[in-house]
Amino acid sequence: MQNLTLNEPEQVLSTYFGYSVFRPNQREAIMEVLKGHDVFVLMPTGGGKSLCYQIPAMLMPGVTIVVSPLIALMKDQVDALQANGIEAAFLNSSMSWQEQNEVTHRVKTGQIKLLYVAPERFKGQDGAFLSMLDQLQPSLIAVDEAHCISHWGHDFRPDYLELSVLKSRFPSTPVIALTASADQTTRDDIIAKLKLQNPQVFTSSFNRSNIFYEVRDSVDSTGELIDFLNTNKGEAGIIYTLKRSSTEELAEQVNAAGFKAMAYHAGLSRDERERCQDLFLKDEISVIVATVAFGMGIDKSNVRFVVHMSMPKNIESYYQETGRAGRDGLESKALLFFNYGDMHTLRYFATIDGNDAQTAIMLDKLNQMVAFCELRSCRRQYLMNYFGESHPDVCGKCDVCLSEYHSVDYTTEAQKALSAVARLNQTYGAEMITLLLKGSQSKKMTDWMRALKTYGVGSDRPATFWKSLLRELCSKGYLSQEGNPMPVYKLTGESMKLLRGEEKFIVQEKPDARPVHQRTGADKSSDNGSDRRLFERLRVVRKEIADEEGKPPFVVLSDKSLHELATFFPQTLGDLHYINGFGQVKTERYGSTFIDVIQKFCKEHDIAPKPNHLYRKSAQNNPTGSAGINKNSAERKPSAGRLQSAALSYQIYRTGKTIEEVAAERGLATSTICGHLEIYVGRGMIEVEELVDSSTINQIHEIVKNNPNARLKEIKEAAGQDVTYEEIRFVIAASGS
Repeated sequence: MQNLTLNEPEQVLSTYFGYSVFRPNQREAIMEVLKGHDVFVLMPTGGGKSLCYQIPAMLMPGVTIVVSPLIALMKDQVDALQANGIEAAFLNSSMSWQEQNEVTHRVKTGQIKLLYVAPERFKGQDGAFLSMLDQLQPSLIAVDEAHCISHWGHDFRPDYLELSVLKSRFPSTPVIALTASADQTTRDDIIAKLKLQNPQVFTSSFNRSNIFYEVRDSVDSTGELIDFLNTNKGEAGIIYTLKRSSTEELAEQVNAAGFKAMAYHAGLSRDERERCQDLFLKDEISVIVATVAFGMGIDKSNVRFVVHMSMPKNIESYYQETGRAGRDGLESKALLFFNYGDMHTLRYFATIDGNDAQTAIMLDKLNQMVAFCELRSCRRQYLMNYFGESHPDVCGKCDVCLSEYHSVDYTTEAQKALSAVARLNQTYGAEMITLLLKGSQSKKMTDWMRALKTYGVGSDRPATFWKSLLRELCSKGYLSQEGNPMPVYKLTGESMKLLRGEEKFIVQEKPDARPVHQRTGADKSSDNGSDRRLFERLRVVRKEIADEEGKPPFVVLSDKSLHELATFFPQTLGDLHYINGFGQVKTERYGSTFIDVIQKFCKEHDIAPKPNHLYRKSAQNNPTGSAGINKNSAERKPSAGRLQSAALSYQIYRTGKTIEEVAAERGLATSTICGHLEIYVGRGMIEVEELVDSSTINQIHEIVKNNPNARLKEIKEAAGQDVTYEEIRFVIAASGS
């Protein structure tokens, strides 16, 4: 590690990690840790949880201990830190005694800032590890994937319970617990089991705005999967299946279709699993077909899609697994194939012998997952509401929002279904009700059932229709489900309104059964305006560097960094200061190599570098009062504090609020909020047409065209009183000058 004086989190962020601004809640969590307080951080996958303890570790004396559940996850984190010039190491069972002794020596002699360990280390070796910590007195203890300590979490691991001794053993050491997905019950349990003392709790938005969510009925799932892969050729992805046997079979089919794929499941040997992960991380294979045993230990930033061939057991698992796509912030996809048959298997897994209370919770979570799959309203809104966060009812990035639905009157069919429930004395589930409506000859149908008036009244509809209708009736409150693990349908107070014809039962249906991407183009990936030819060339160079250094390519540079290089065509090492991911160490290590490639590409294709406006000087901060149209004017990077404030304003604005509503929520002037959003207009993250009408945009462009050196005041005078200074600044920011 270089000898630098690092007094502020922003300096560490810029120097070592190559970023200029914190995401919401990161800096606040870091400052609480530096004050010695316990902290609980709930941040979505890819939201930047790791920086909340990595940056304090750099600013605090001594060593930081990081508890991590999987060997692969530790290795990825340590590789990434070392690539940024930070001394980090891990201790785990995959290492020889000699290797472990070497790491221990480096820790004891103060050569390591972050030490990653598995939870079982706290109970093994006759307490030797805890004894070593007694001598070291770590500055900070970070518990990653903290939901693993809770029975109510979606991935409980008994070894995590050993961590309950940490707070009593090291009372003066702050503990930070971090997780990507936990409902309120799980959050409270984590805090209690880790014995955190009055922790500061930071909950970031769960909205992964770059992920497109889609659910399809599992009719020809394999065929549709191959079609989906063909639209995403060359991209990395994870395909989840419910059973081990399915991973092997599906991996063969994917390979036969021309894609490099491997199967991954818990039945493989450790060496086989590690080889599979290593090839995936190094981009030697593009697709992993896996059970849920795969993923927690994967910190691969350029996964472009996650496919579920069967339904996950709960929303938390689905959210975390889909969150493994697009961790670099680029457009990614989450596709789920829904098969009602999966519910029976998952109900079995959710039933916990001797624990009716936990069984009830797990089955309720499963039912909420089913409801997500059956949605006819915005899927993103449902996910956000599940985690206690509001969201507009249209996101524009899920299959429901991009599909045209039409209303169908199923009142008569609903009355038949409710009548069947009543005549079966409200004592049966979907299977028997469907058999009755279909007029089935099954031996399950007794003579008294065949004598009922509702026997066979639904023979004109397939069984899947009736099962879906029952769930729809349940979701709208006309039926309820009671009992576990095989619930029965019960009538509700609303049922009679339908049976008496006082209300109609209207269902929203898709008129077009084709996959949503074939109708809307939603499957087309976004390169954010970058030159694809240069991006691919840079990706080859990155792979060569990674292979030479024995690292995954995304550890060298993320896809996001490559896209920015292929967008702005930087020509000097100084220009790299404005590219995400280029801190001091990576600029020195890799900068010249990438600059050479870009310069040659620009020369070959006669491309002039674009003006770098990632941190362009805003018009309102221009001391000369000019409009900022002059392309030779000096650029100035906004202060970190202003960027932090702007990021929060942008996040609130993207929830659908107006500028005035953002200003009211933050207690700031509307002009201040406009200044914040101006930064994001300049970055291309807000279209200027969202903020200024087209006639005003054209008017301002015409004024500037006639007088390129016009000052802001001169443009305002020429435009007239109906055009505001804020509108002029937005248009100038969007011009890229």
